[in-house]
This record gives sequence, C-alpha cells and structure tokens, in this order.
Amino acid sequence: MSAPVQKENSNINPELDQLCINTIRALAIDAVQKANSGHPGLPLGAAPMAYVLWTRFLRHNPKNPKWENRDRFLLSAGHGSMLLYALLHLTGYDLSLDELKNFRQWGSKTPGHPEYGLAPGVEITTGPLGQGFANGVGMAMGAAHLASKFNKAEFPLIDHYVYAIVSDGDLMEGVAAEAASLAGHLKLGKLIYLYDDNNVTIEGFTDLAFSEDVPKRFEALGWHTLTILDGNNLDDIEAAIREAQTVTDRPSLISIKTVIGFGMPTQGTRKAHSDAPGEDAVRETKRHLGWPEDKQFYIPEEALAHFREAVERGEQLENDWRGLVKRYEDAHADDGKLFGQTMSGDLPDGWEEHLPKFEDAKAVATRVASGEVINALAPVMPMLIGGSADLGVSNNTDIKGSHSFEAGTYDGRIIHFGVREHAMGSTLTGISLNGGLIPFGGTFMTFSDYMRPAIRLAALSEVQVIYVFTHDSIGLGEDGPTHQPIEHLAALRAIPHLFVIRPADSVEVSEAWRIAILRRNAPTALALTRQKVPVIDRKKFASAEGLRRGAYILAEAETAEGTATTPKLILIGTGSEVSLTLEAREKLQAEGVPTRVVSMPCWELFDAESKEYRDEVLVPSVKARLAVEAGVRQGWDRYVGEGGDVVCLDRFGASAPGEVVLKNLGFNVDNVLDHARALLNRS
Repeated sequence: MSAPVQKENSNINPELDQLCINTIRALAIDAVQKANSGHPGLPLGAAPMAYVLWTRFLRHNPKNPKWENRDRFLLSAGHGSMLLYALLHLTGYDLSLDELKNFRQWGSKTPGHPEYGLAPGVEITTGPLGQGFANGVGMAMGAAHLASKFNKAEFPLIDHYVYAIVSDGDLMEGVAAEAASLAGHLKLGKLIYLYDDNNVTIEGFTDLAFSEDVPKRFEALGWHTLTILDGNNLDDIEAAIREAQTVTDRPSLISIKTVIGFGMPTQGTRKAHSDAPGEDAVRETKRHLGWPEDKQFYIPEEALAHFREAVERGEQLENDWRGLVKRYEDAHADDGKLFGQTMSGDLPDGWEEHLPKFEDAKAVATRVASGEVINALAPVMPMLIGGSADLGVSNNTDIKGSHSFEAGTYDGRIIHFGVREHAMGSTLTGISLNGGLIPFGGTFMTFSDYMRPAIRLAALSEVQVIYVFTHDSIGLGEDGPTHQPIEHLAALRAIPHLFVIRPADSVEVSEAWRIAILRRNAPTALALTRQKVPVIDRKKFASAEGLRRGAYILAEAETAEGTATTPKLILIGTGSEVSLTLEAREKLQAEGVPTRVVSMPCWELFDAESKEYRDEVLVPSVKARLAVEAGVRQGWDRYVGEGGDVVCLDRFGASAPGEVVLKNLGFNVDNVLDHARALLNRS
C-alpha cells in the first residue's frame, strides 16, 4: 500500500487549513460570477474534503501530470468543475489564473465541465453524471491488471489509488449502479470515492426522488463504507481516508455530509446548486467566510505557498519511483523492458505481420474472423485486453490461452463485464485513460444504445477504445426485431471522432483491426455479422488494403471484352451486403451494363480522403449510384447523390432464419437489380 503523503500532525495549523479551503471557495465563486454561469454549490460545499485529499494524501506531480504511478483524482460531479480548476492552479499545474478568469469562455482550458486533454491534470471528461464514477472503476481495473502483471514483492511499480468526488446525482444514475456492482465483485481495494452527500439536486431536496440508504446499498454491493456527519471536520475526513486505505479487498465509499453552497445566502438549497449568485450574494458569501469582499481571484501568499508544496513533493515522489523502476530493470531485464514498452504506449515491432491473411478461406461470419484476429494478435500484443457484456461466446472476444480477469487473478486478459453494457463502455474508457493498455469490449450492435453515452465521451476525449459490435443486421435472424439493428449504424456514424467500420469479409476484418489498433487517440466501432459471408476472391477483385481509405473500387466496370471502362452504374455496399452487390454486378455486366462495385466499410476514413480520390471512386459524372445496406437510409444521400438510390430498411426486422428475413426485406439480387435498372432508365 502506498504511504499517504502527509506531515507529522498534519492539522497542526487549523488557521492555515481554513485559509486554504476558503481560497478554493473564493476562487470558485469569483469564476462563476465572472462567467455569469456555472455551479458554485459543489465547490463551496466540498472544498474541505478536496483540500484534505489533495494536501495530505494525493500522490501526484504537478510538473508531470502523466507520471505513470500518480494517484488519479476524478471529479465525477463535473458540474463542480471550478473545484478542480482551483486545485490545479493552486498546486502548481500549468493552468494560469487567467484561465480561471476565463472560466466557460471560448478557447479557455476551463470549460463548464472538465474535458480530458485541455487542462493538464484533468484525468477524464465528466459532466454527464455517473460516467466519472464508472471511468474510475475502469482505471482501477487497468491499474490492478498492470500491478498483477509487473509488480514484485520488492518492486511495487504500480501502486496508486483512484480517488473521486461523486454526488447524489452520480449515485442515482444507472451506470454508477452497474459500475459499483462490478467494482465490488472485483474487490478493487485501490478505489476510494468521497460522496458529497448534500441532499440537494436542481429540482430540490433529494427526497423528492432519492430516499435509499446509500451506504447500505454499497455494502450490499461489496463496498467498504464510512459516514462523516460534518463535511467541515478535516480530522474526520482524514481518518476516514486513512481507514479506507487499509481496506485492500473492497472499494470504499466515504459518505460525507456537506452543505451545498456553504457560506452563500442560499446555502443548503437548490438555489445554491447552479447559476451565478449575483454580486451582492458574492460579497455576502465572502463576508460569511471572513474573506475580503471586494477582492476578486484573491490568493493569499501563505495559502499559495502551502498548496505549492505539492510541486517539490511531487517531483521527489516521481524521482523516487523512477529510481525504483531503474532497480527493477536491472534486476528483471525482460520484465523491465516490457514494462517500459507497455507504459510508453509503443506498439511491438512487427505486430502487423501477425494479422491473419485469410487466404483461400471459406465463408465465415465476420464476428468469427474478428475472434481469429484477436487471438492472432494477443500473443504479440500483451497490452490488448478485453471481453464482453456476457456475450463472449457470441462476440468471439475471448483470448485463448489467457484466463479471466477476476479478484485475485487480475493478470487475466478476459474481462467479464456481466450484463452491464453501459458500465462496460465507461470502464473501457477508464482502462484506456489509465494507460498502458488497449481495451476492447463486445456486445450485440443493438445494445450499443445502452452504452452510447460512454461511446460519445470516449470520442469527445479522443481515447483509444475498440468496440466489437456483432449481430450487426437483420441477418442475425430468429432473435427478431428486438435484437436486429436498424438505425444503429447511422446513430454511431453520427458521433464525431468515432470510426465505424463494417467489413465485407474476413480479409477486411483483418484490415479493420489494423486501423483500430493504430488509432491511438480515438475510438473505433467494428460492425460484424452473425451470419457467414463469402470471402471475396482478392485475386479477381481489389486488395482489402483499400479499406485503409474508407472506400475503394472493389470491382471495376468492364466492357464485353473484359477491359476496364467508365461505369454506367456504381453499386456501393458495406459489410454483408458487399457480396450481394458483386452478385448483382455479375448479372448487370452480362446484360451489357458496365458496373463498378465500391466497398465502403468506413465513411469517416473516406470523408477524410482528398476530393480527387473521392471523385475517383465515386465519379461525379456517373449519376446512377445505388447503395445497399441493411440499415436506415440516413446519411447515404451524400454518396449516392440526387440521381441515386438506396436499398435500405425503413422498418423494424422480423423473427425468422436470417436468409429468409434478408430476402423478404429486399436484400436479394432481384431487388437490387430492380433498383439498379430503375436508376439506369432514369439516367
């Protein structure tokens, strides 16, 4: 266990402690008032617990916010962002006072809710309640895996805590309940959450909708719990955190009773939750706190000096740790080399050579091909870790030769998320942000709806996560319309920074995984079939390397003599429908219609290509374009143009064998030909 960072008799100067706490409070209320918007309530109420944590426990280096073994601090209640920004500035991070003055303004590093990648020291993007809670569980999972893999008795290389401040709102959200259940099951002892229990939300007191006994709920979920009745009692807060650190086989929730908007005229009420309080209320609040009423963004020198002790302390902590790493490398050369490579994020040399070629393969579901890729890469990519939301056998996400990631066996690489899709999405983000690992998670594509908020935040944060979405269309068959995705491809494609790749066959699957692995700063969603699809003859048609450009000419239009020519018709397909377009092309070519087939597995990659390349693939002068995809039409008009058409779905599916459903809903050669001929007749 890491030794807490504190001085002897840490509370020897209560006047200085109170000065520092009120410095946080005053900075927060000044910033909110200057912005004329924000949430002053949480920073004023939670400042004492944050102060104790940051000055007496948190092991971090403000001069290197990415130090691998730092403690992680998450503000899950992201609306209270000024609490975090004040702490970052005061303790010496590269976040100037001017940035605090520009709170919520265009181009600042201090947006209304914390965003990963803007201000140094902001570990995750929070705001949608419950997400930070679940991200922290993922961080603790990632740390437990790395510690189990690399730590030795005399070398605790990975030995940090994940701390968070969570709110009433966080604990009402379903994702927090899912993640709390998973964390308790996994016995994540390095996870310590401070619950800002102020009994107030935007609408009023929490008893309007929230009357459960929170500590008892968490005890039932396998957590260690403590309750502090006075959120201003620093000694009690310190003692509780210290006790939580001694509990190594359970995560801890410390319920701390606070007063929202402490010191404000509206303290303890919903009016203190959000919005600027007004100049008169700011002065009255400062008067209650014993603070200079007319000084804005005032930081007493004594308080700043105390906070800035974190700089020297942090540098010493990191230097000591780097010495430990050096001794580890000397004593365990191979493990030391792997540890360095893992934590740097570098990919192993030659890893791409292990991607399966799938040459002369038989027809196979692309979900099965994906499983083969995972297992081909896993032996040479030890940073690859993941699993499924209770569908591993169907999603083909298990890493053969490994074992389950469970309490006591954290070195396992197969994560069982349980039937918790939302928590899976959020914990995957946390695993990625913790560092050193490339996480993936699987479920049926229709259940991407359950995890959409987590996917969106991963994309916003530009974090590497790989989503393995199988059963990607009505082709899954008998499970029926509840499980058959219709609008899901369009919904996922609507998320900025997310690559959605729907490979046509096994060979494209291999290329899709290559793209996903190389995307170190953004998430990727793979859309994979349940049903078998033919393997495209790459000796006859174009190489699947074209996937790297998002869309490519798979089969060129030909004259009757077999020479390439300008197409009269362009067929565009994705996933399982590409083979259907190839069948239709063969018949159209036999009828004397030069027809090009374009495989378009990834819109986002194609849109990033030059106009010259896009025009080369989708020739502007060819107005007869037909897209074929077993999903809604939305988005396709930009590719087929005004003169084009789409074979798509405008209804839910049906329960029957997959091939029957596809045929009856129009995904058959005859229907594609009918649409194609209609286009040709119009052109």
